[in-house]
Amino acid sequence: MKTAILFPGQGAQYAGMGKDFYDRFPEARTVFDQTAQTMGSEFIDLIFSGPESKLQMTEYTQPAILAVSIAIYNVLETLGLKISGFAGLSLGEYSALIASGALSFRQSLPLVQKRGIFMQEAVAAGEGSMAAIMGLSHGIVEKVCLDAAAEGLVSPANYNCPGQIVISGSTAAIQYAVRLAREAGAKKVTELKVSAPFHCALLQPVEERLARELDKITVEKPQIPVVFNISAQFAEDPSQIKANLVSQVSSPILWEQSIRTLIAAGIDSFISLGPGNSLSRLMKRIAPELKTFSVEEAGDIDNLLELKCNEV
Repeated sequence: MKTAILFPGQGAQYAGMGKDFYDRFPEARTVFDQTAQTMGSEFIDLIFSGPESKLQMTEYTQPAILAVSIAIYNVLETLGLKISGFAGLSLGEYSALIASGALSFRQSLPLVQKRGIFMQEAVAAGEGSMAAIMGLSHGIVEKVCLDAAAEGLVSPANYNCPGQIVISGSTAAIQYAVRLAREAGAKKVTELKVSAPFHCALLQPVEERLARELDKITVEKPQIPVVFNISAQFAEDPSQIKANLVSQVSSPILWEQSIRTLIAAGIDSFISLGPGNSLSRLMKRIAPELKTFSVEEAGDIDNLLELKCNEV
């Protein structure tokens, strides 16, 4: 059995996430203590107690999810599971790189906070939006985006799973695309409550600013393979990893394709780790025949004993 770990992106956050790990596991407490030393003790209060309105702000959301994800991963490491690969959705890619040994956790916290600020500042409020489209093929959604481009920039942002794609772009173009998707027979179309149109060309101004910050960060070769969002391929050269992280903010997330790359590499079980269970739900759509474990609460760690017993 070969196992990969999946880390969530922005949108999975909620006040109180990770608190039960802090209370129960010293390995998690160590991560939160390091977070407090880097970001301040008030940041830990924000993660555990809110207010939700502040936690939902991108500049706080991103380092908060990173901290919780790595705290849970530190606990999982104590089980001695053999991990063969990592993937993270958007922000989760930073968690994957930390877990693989390619990035420093302490350096990554302020880095992803700046990433959040840059992404928020790239597009004025109200000028961009996103929508999730369910029940249409990739090709039809791509055609919808091409047709809706008459109203402005719009493109696929997340290839989540078969029959589910998120699109991103200017508000006018998104609204037109939503109408076209419904006319094309979409089962469900939901405009998302987001602070910026992530993973589209409107965020290209972020790239130069993020590249300057990444130039200050040391990136090592991953000790365990990481598959990257923008290519759905593995990369281990530090300069290529930095380039991937820069391009990722304005490029579509090839999540379904990334999971299939892991499966092609022999991965046959997955652990969705961190706040929220959306990645587990996507796995059931991508590869329902494979085992997927979700670790969001402290009690979920006990469920991994089954996986440990089945290792060969």
